[in-house]
Formats: sequence, structure tokens, C-alpha cells
Amino acid sequence: MSDIIIIGGGPSGIVTAIKAKNKNNNVIVLEKNNTPLKKLLLTGNGKCNYFNEIFSTKNYHSMNIDIVDKIISDKNLNGVKEFFDELGIIPKIKNGYYYPFSSQATTIKNVLLREAELKGVNIICNSEVLDIEKKDKFIIKCTDKEYTCDKLVISMGSKAYPKTGSDGLGYSLLKKLGHGIIKPLPALVQLTSNFKYLKDIDGVRTDVYMELFEDDKYIDSESGELQFTNYGISGICTFNLSNYVTRGLDEGRSEVIKINLVPFIETLITPWMDQYSKKNSNKNLTELLEGFLNYKLVNMILKVSNLKGTNYYKDLTNEEKLELCKNLRSLKIEITGTKSFDNSQICNGGVPLSEINYQTMESNIVKDLYITGELLDMNGNCGGYNLTTCWISGLLAGKDIGDSND
Repeated sequence: MSDIIIIGGGPSGIVTAIKAKNKNNNVIVLEKNNTPLKKLLLTGNGKCNYFNEIFSTKNYHSMNIDIVDKIISDKNLNGVKEFFDELGIIPKIKNGYYYPFSSQATTIKNVLLREAELKGVNIICNSEVLDIEKKDKFIIKCTDKEYTCDKLVISMGSKAYPKTGSDGLGYSLLKKLGHGIIKPLPALVQLTSNFKYLKDIDGVRTDVYMELFEDDKYIDSESGELQFTNYGISGICTFNLSNYVTRGLDEGRSEVIKINLVPFIETLITPWMDQYSKKNSNKNLTELLEGFLNYKLVNMILKVSNLKGTNYYKDLTNEEKLELCKNLRSLKIEITGTKSFDNSQICNGGVPLSEINYQTMESNIVKDLYITGELLDMNGNCGGYNLTTCWISGLLAGKDIGDSND
């Protein structure tokens, strides 16, 4: 009989436990909180977006993106779908996003915990790990007692959203055991700016097309809803671009986002505005722009363009028209920072993928040590990509442990 300990009762930890448990393995999950899967309940605004129809390395960020491609293989992705199918989860698919048909994250939580219970997994809550040593076996010192095990899985989560128990201790423990750590930074997080008129447009939500420029070089773009705040910008588009921004700012690069507030205009904007203004020649600039923009955005655009709302478009000089059109099509927002780990959904950085066996999630540095979930340097965009990392890494680690002691 082999003793297996999994530190962390999050998604990857619980899935690892389910797959690792067999008649020859005694599996214990040590969970810091008073209940496992606490953070899972927050995903997808409580609906749990647990998978996606479309996967590619474009949806991920890592210093070893070539290894990411091997981890999100068709075989592993099919394994995730088969796993949830076997658990009886019926998906509701919306725009490629997978949710449980109940639209409740508690459905995923309850099914996973029930499966762990049926398998005979022992989940110990309110057990906070203090230290780990590796001798003949692993020695795990906790607040409640000291444990030993033959194989150890560290699934402790990142530093993101520490209210759920992710305090970053896993990085320190893994570093002590010999692993390198790529500096963890907030990701899928709001961006801050010193843009002059943020207070004027605080709370406005609008559909946009956004482009990120780093040291004046184009990096990536996003389309969808943007939310302006009194400190900067938020929304899914912002979160996805933040994966680049957070690392770039930390390395001293300039980060600028250009926002197209009129993505519905598919032609050149200047002739479009000329035609639109002719059809509405009786309207001044404020009245004209309110035909397609939130009134707060209208006032902001006029201020940025140094124009009066009582003016008429036909009376503007060519330079004034070009300035107005430029700000509508490419509003420049300089990014000065990000919100903290308290606001971030995940982290950018972690254990280099080069230091693990991507087929089993076993450490290449410490034998019988496995690393899963958010601790890995493999963070994804919004859309179920980060949970899928947890599912895949948990399934791979659990299967390897279970098979080796079957």
C-alpha cells in the first residue's frame, strides 16, 4: 500500500485524487480552507465555465509555449470531455463555452466531491501546510499534525485571489525543493491608467476592438465588451490583454492600448463620418455622436478632440475632423499598472514547464513529486482555459500515480 498526499483541494487536486485512488493507494487531500473547491464556485460568475470548444496555444501564455502545445493535445482534451461525461455532467455550450446545464458551479463541485467520496479519498480540511522535507519519504508538517507519504502532489494554487486560500506558499515550498519559479504576476486582471478623463466615463460599458502596443510594437488585439472605470479599464478584453501587459510592465516596457469605439464601421471612418453627418446635418456634434455612443463617451471624445458639442461637423476644419475620427477609431490609453493579486483571477508565471514531465506532471527534479494546476507557468485567457489546465494536469498526474501502483 502506497501513501499519496495531495496538498490543495482545488480542481486539479481533487481530480488527481480521484484518478490516483485505487486499492493499492491510500490517498489523502490536505485542504487549507474549511471546504474544498472554494475558488471553483467563483468561476464563470458562479456558473463554472469549465471547458471550451476551441483550443490553441494562442489562448495561453508561458515561457515554454511549445510544451503547452503538447499538454493541450487532442488526446488530453478528449480525456477531459470523457472524464466529465463519465461523471454525468451534461454541458450547456454557449459561444463555445462549456457550462454545466444547471448553470451552477455547485453542480461541478458536488459531482467531483461525490466521486472522490465513492473512490475512498480522504479529504482533510483546515489543514495548513507549514513545511515539506524529502528524505526516504516526503514529510509534510501541518498545523494539525505531521504526515509522511511515498508520492506527493502539490496543487496549492497560485497567488491570485488570496481570499480563496491561494497565498503563494506553493511557490516557496517548490523553490525549497529545488524548482525554479518564474516570477508570479497578476493576470486576467484590471489595468490602471492615468488617462485624464476616466472619472467622466466611470462605469460605461461598450463593445470595442482593442489593440495592445508594447514599446510601439503591435502585440495582440481583442474584441468585445470593455468597461471603463475610475482607475482604468476592465472587462474580458482587458483581462485577456493583461496577460501580456503585466509581464511587459514588470520588465520596464511601455504598454499602450488603442480602443476603437466604433467597431461597426467597416470602411474608412472619415468618409463614413462625412456621409453620416450629411444625413444628420441638423444635429450638432453632441447630438450627432449620441447616435452611436454613450453620452459620457461623447463628452469625453469631444474633450480629447478639443471640440465643442455645439459645433457642427460640416463647420470643422479638415484637421479637426481627422482628430475626431482618430479618437473615435483609435483612442489611446497609456497603461501604468494592474490591479493586485486580490483582484486577479490567475497568475502569470510559476513553475517552468521544462522542469516537469508534461506526460505525467512529475517533477524532473524531485522523484515522486508532482505539480498540477495554477502553480505551473501556463496561464490562459478567459473561457475555461485555466480550468482545463487544472483538469488535464490532474488527470495526467492521477493516472500516472494510479497506474504505477495498480
